[in-house]
Amino acid sequence: MILGQGLFETLERINERPEPYSAYTAEALWTAPDISEMMLRYHLDGEVDLASRRTAFIAASAEWIRSTFELGPGRSVIDLGCGPGLYTNRLARSGARVLGLDFSERSIEYARAEAQREGLEVDYQVADYLTYETDQRFDLATLIMCDYCALSPRQRANLIGRVSQLLKPEGAFLFDVYSLAYLDTWEERAAYGPGLMDGFWSADDYYGFLNTFVYAAERLVLEKYLIVEADRTAEFFNWFQHFDPPSLGAELATGGLVIDERLGDVAGATYDPDGDEFAVIARREG
Repeated sequence: MILGQGLFETLERINERPEPYSAYTAEALWTAPDISEMMLRYHLDGEVDLASRRTAFIAASAEWIRSTFELGPGRSVIDLGCGPGLYTNRLARSGARVLGLDFSERSIEYARAEAQREGLEVDYQVADYLTYETDQRFDLATLIMCDYCALSPRQRANLIGRVSQLLKPEGAFLFDVYSLAYLDTWEERAAYGPGLMDGFWSADDYYGFLNTFVYAAERLVLEKYLIVEADRTAEFFNWFQHFDPPSLGAELATGGLVIDERLGDVAGATYDPDGDEFAVIARREG
């Protein structure tokens, strides 16, 4: 009976709904040794849209970016959250000066090795783009794979201000976000299993709990993972903010950026209000 009561209370805590943006665990997700190794594997699996897009999409997207923003010698790009350089190295092939930032040391090591193998001069730095400082200014800043949607309102405001400072007067900020149409597809659920997600979370034995919470009023979704190993537990919070162009434009305006163009994705597709995501090109106001 006592065991039952204790277990019930534990399950109550596991399934408790957190306050929006009450925790931020992205850095742990990308830097923990076992998890970062798995994330790199997903990055490099060109057949799935998980950590990165499929290889065919990335190739088409990078070519569209190169052409649209006239990248080449004398031009400059900063790739925020560059991962293993799947976009960064492709953009560097144009001859543009390219800087890639990511707080995953494992991903940066891979990106550097690939750039060296190709003979590309790319400045890769292990850094958090929310705190990174530089005197360099860029013609283009990119943030791809809807990373913007994982940030809290305060973090997004900080990012917008930093990007505005990083851009040259005629510079552009290209990024993608989840749409309100996509928000409508989410459902609240709970899942549990030993080795949840086929051993993704640890090389050791563990039990995993996944709770999906939908915050309709905030246009927000949370996937909360509790990972229980023999000698430790860890929680990971994946936040998914959803936008329409007016709400995104209002956020950008607080940091002096305005939407110059709406797109269906970062490969230049036509904007579709019923699509799961959309992209924008934003520029400094005035």
